[in-house]
Amino acid sequence: MSNNQLLSVQTVAEVLSVSRWTVYRLIWDGELRSVQVGRCRRVPQAALDEYLGALLEEAA
Repeated sequence: MSNNQLLSVQTVAEVLSVSRWTVYRLIWDGELRSVQVGRCRRVPQAALDEYLGALLEEAA
């Protein structure tokens, strides 16, 4: 995936193997950056990569 791709909340949930509501909580808590496109919430691929990188650092 390209680093500037916008992902749906559903796609992010599938990548993380969590529910859509968990993704929304991560967004609301400021742990995962997102943008509003019209009425849709989208997560930039770069933001997902940053979030996963932070999780891996915490686990190390």
